[in-house]
Amino acid sequence: MSKWVDKHAKWIYPLPTVIFILLCVTYPLLYTLDLSFYDWGMSSIKPKEFIGIQNYIEIFSDSRFWDAFWRTIAYTVIAVSIETVFGIAIALLLGKIKRATGLIRTIFLLPMVATPVAVGIVWKLIYEPTIGLANMFLKALGLPASTWLSGSDTVFQSLIIIDVWQWTPMIMLMVLAGISGLSEDVFESARVDGANERQLITKIQLPLLAPTILMAVLLRVIDALKTFDIIYSTTSGGPGYSSENLNILSYRYAFEYFYMGKASALLVIFFVLVMAVAVVYMIVKNRIERRYET
Repeated sequence: MSKWVDKHAKWIYPLPTVIFILLCVTYPLLYTLDLSFYDWGMSSIKPKEFIGIQNYIEIFSDSRFWDAFWRTIAYTVIAVSIETVFGIAIALLLGKIKRATGLIRTIFLLPMVATPVAVGIVWKLIYEPTIGLANMFLKALGLPASTWLSGSDTVFQSLIIIDVWQWTPMIMLMVLAGISGLSEDVFESARVDGANERQLITKIQLPLLAPTILMAVLLRVIDALKTFDIIYSTTSGGPGYSSENLNILSYRYAFEYFYMGKASALLVIFFVLVMAVAVVYMIVKNRIERRYET
């Protein structure tokens, strides 16, 4: 028996993980895909009715879906772009600081480890138009008060500020970890050849950090696309539908309107979107690796 186990160990030991993935990932995904072809309102009286791709047709013909779709894309692109620039800049700065780096990293970690709902509630108080700190700060600078989360023309920017504040540390920490793994010999050789600090950063450091930065951006893009708790705890998709993204819309389909089939169809579409992002990442990653190999 022990010989048989040793012979098939490479299949036996991963088996619990494979079973866990099948139960917790594959089955819900297949169930959601199956449910997307039905009309069901979570009623025990009216059974599920198979309607084929009607849910998908209704979603793609709904302007509210397209508004939420492009809002999700815009939110992700703008927030992650700002976080990447700030995260890299802070990481490069901290990479040159030798003292109290542990304390500084801990301080930067605080927004990221906080509970998203708690973060949303705190920022909702900060953005409160009459007594919030945000408008107090603007008034102290002699600027007019803003409507922040309560205005349809300002809520989008206000949510991006929250996202940037909370998740820039993630980019910073990953880039900082990449910096700590770079060999100092490369930089010493470049200095001997006459390279200045700007050239060291743009020609050596950033190219060597490209795979790390790309991975950090991918993780943040996928996470930003899935944003739900911050938006729901601050605006619930309002005012009106002005901050409604795909996740908020799917939640409303399922638990406010009880269109479980349509909500499932929307989640399938969202899954395809996330997978497309992952495929683009793999293509870009392979091109970057081939460039450095040559």
